[in-house]
Amino acid sequence: MKKLMIGNQAVAAGLHDGGLGVVSSYPGTPSTEITEFLSKYDDIHSEWAPNEKVAAEVAFGASLAGARSACAMKHVGLNVAADPLFTLSYTGVNGGMVICVADDPAMHSSQNEQDSRHYAVAAKVPMLEPADSAEAYSFARSAFALSEQFDTPVLLRMCTRIAHSQSIVETWDAEPAVRKEYVKNPAKYIMMPGNAIKRHPVVEARTEALRDFAENCEYNTVEMNSDEIGIITSGCSYLYVKEVFGESASILKIGMPYPLPVKIIREFAAKVKKLYVIEELDPIIETHVRSLGIDVIGKEMFSPLGEFSQQTIAAAFGMEAKPSVSAESPIPPRPPMMCSGCPHRGMFYVLSKNKITVLGDIGCYTLGAVAPLNALDSTLCMGASVSGLHGFNAAGGSDTEKRSVAVIGDSTFMHSGMTGLVNVAYNATNSTVIILDNSITGMTGHQQNPTTGYNIKGDPAAKVDLEALCRALGINRVRVVDPYDLAACETAVKEELAVAEPSVIISRRPCVLLKNVKLNPPLSVDADKCRSCKRCMKLGCPSISLKDGKAKIDNTLCVGCGVCKQLCAFDAIG
Repeated sequence: MKKLMIGNQAVAAGLHDGGLGVVSSYPGTPSTEITEFLSKYDDIHSEWAPNEKVAAEVAFGASLAGARSACAMKHVGLNVAADPLFTLSYTGVNGGMVICVADDPAMHSSQNEQDSRHYAVAAKVPMLEPADSAEAYSFARSAFALSEQFDTPVLLRMCTRIAHSQSIVETWDAEPAVRKEYVKNPAKYIMMPGNAIKRHPVVEARTEALRDFAENCEYNTVEMNSDEIGIITSGCSYLYVKEVFGESASILKIGMPYPLPVKIIREFAAKVKKLYVIEELDPIIETHVRSLGIDVIGKEMFSPLGEFSQQTIAAAFGMEAKPSVSAESPIPPRPPMMCSGCPHRGMFYVLSKNKITVLGDIGCYTLGAVAPLNALDSTLCMGASVSGLHGFNAAGGSDTEKRSVAVIGDSTFMHSGMTGLVNVAYNATNSTVIILDNSITGMTGHQQNPTTGYNIKGDPAAKVDLEALCRALGINRVRVVDPYDLAACETAVKEELAVAEPSVIISRRPCVLLKNVKLNPPLSVDADKCRSCKRCMKLGCPSISLKDGKAKIDNTLCVGCGVCKQLCAFDAIG
């Protein structure tokens, strides 16, 4: 059957049709849809895990039991899963195991631009990299057999463009999800030093076997068109190269970026007069080619920053770019901002108004950093706000404890904020942590998490009681406020900062985009009462603008949260 699919849907279909039994993931753009699509299949077990480390460990456990398993995450999520990944390389698998990782060149929704191919090299596990949705399906499907053939987890590397662009996919009959027998094998699966030291030689031998496999595998292909120019490329860069050069250059397309072949590269290089490597981000392939003593042109022509395009490649070769449609035009910039009625806005307004130092975290609430709120002072990684605040106050003492807080979302708190809060309690800084509980994982498109009471399929599930959890972690002062109530938020913040012990404020109000949230009628401005003080504009609400010097509320955007009404000293909003 042929169907138009985005890359992530194709990966999901490939994993399912390859005999997948269990998938566990944590949502992260651009990987999220892989597991969302998999959750639609009723013949597999799918779940959202609290974080990527847990997801990888669940997939390992399923593999150990003999099922084919998978987990999916974005590139920074692989950092979290790195601990099990490196040892999984030693243990190998029982049922095939695929770890899907989606990189984000140009950082469309990420805090860094790391290249996940480094993990394949460092952990010594094979990696596959599709160039379109059709390959995403076939590579994901065949990855299980590769995993079982070489007794190793397999990394499947996607990127934003492949994950979210569409192309035709031809699928074929799904393989049945067959469970292999589990046989107790302590020497293989118990990685204490005495066993682990014996597994390292196995990993090295496997890498050599995989390198031999890479010489003639389906993933690496050669297109000989010209002896003048040869280009080694991979992933979406291959599509750009094809569009720019057509049949005028020979191409070695690398679909298995680790381990890289040797013989096929030498033979390809010998057939062309000039050799180029075109790859986004780091020079992984280029470095390998140079290590073979082959003269190659790479990053001296192409940047290690951001995404490439047809225009990028054409310009590098001094060629005229083909006509294309671009979103770049002379329109006013529209930076991302929190939605109208976002429950985080009220709390951020209070923090900004009182000039509180705010250590931020990863989530849609990171948008509190932008004007006019300018409320955040740092954003590092998942959970770092809580741990970072403790360090900030450990260094600053009473000078900072009364003027600094951490903010973290409910899903992020479950991901990696809990251990930071334990550290606050155990090592005793007077730190105030604000959990922004909007009852959903908002940034990645409304996925359930352990605090919502529902699982990935929307069925009722165990619900974590955040108040009870924080107390169990050693925090005695825990209080809940409604972020739509500015006075209550300000009182809570001032009181908790004043006490000489750790505290948690739970700012609780569901995301306004949730389907079951009832919205109030939109507000409006009485222009005769408006004094043009612009105080309501300090909220940064996209519903509020100025027209002829007066505040104006767009009733198609306003959800009637009433936060702006609390700021108006002239009763002009109602």
